[in-house]
Amino acid sequence: MLYKIIPLKAILGTVENKRINLYTEIMVSPLKIVEFVLDILFPKFCLNCGAEGNYLCPDCLSLIEVLDRQYCPFCFPPRIVFAGTCLSCKRTKKLAGLYCAASYENFIVKKLIHQFKYEPYLKDLAKTLSSLIITHLQHLNKVNNFESFLLVPAPLHKKKLKQRGFNPAQEIAKEIAKALKIPVINALAKIKQTPAQVELEKEERLENIKGAFICPRPDLGQIKNRKILLVDDVFTTGATMEECALTLKKAGAKEVWGMVVARG
Repeated sequence: MLYKIIPLKAILGTVENKRINLYTEIMVSPLKIVEFVLDILFPKFCLNCGAEGNYLCPDCLSLIEVLDRQYCPFCFPPRIVFAGTCLSCKRTKKLAGLYCAASYENFIVKKLIHQFKYEPYLKDLAKTLSSLIITHLQHLNKVNNFESFLLVPAPLHKKKLKQRGFNPAQEIAKEIAKALKIPVINALAKIKQTPAQVELEKEERLENIKGAFICPRPDLGQIKNRKILLVDDVFTTGATMEECALTLKKAGAKEVWGMVVARG
């Protein structure tokens, strides 16, 4: 067997180059190094099948039907629309339309959202859930259509925020902002502590959420004459989003569109 003799100087040079490259990578993107170390110490497992690697493996992702159409958010059964809402709802609703990635009836979607919003609160799932929204926008060929928009997360009451430690809508909005390259503005605040909407019937939800939101600093002019993407995790009756849209429109927003992971 023949062996190639490599000069010691070349070996040392290669080692030094690798050391410099590693140092550069750490300095340029320290978060990537932190994520790499955390993945080794605390590996992620698919929340559906248990495969190691991510919270949602490719096989289980393929079981989620990411929507390639838009539906009127207020009609039941859902009515396909080219954009926005149907003509009937357009006359009465403040929300201009809804971008919805998937159905909440999908058991994997439901499981991911539950793990995200309830204990043990997997905050990092925002990346997985937001990726479904981005895929939905790609299906619609609309990823590059939002340069003039602002992202506004649906707010939590301060007591709920303290209990959970983070706002799910805000975490999803942050991830979407990276993909769409548009800013996130916390333009809304929730001033009324309300029972969970999931526990209420449709009419109770409408009454429950009425007057719950304000724009604390409309004088700043951040949203005046601006188009808004209002971000939340799940759209059910639309009571929360419609009330948020009403508040934003009163503060001067030009248009308010909903953007959610799933529709219940």
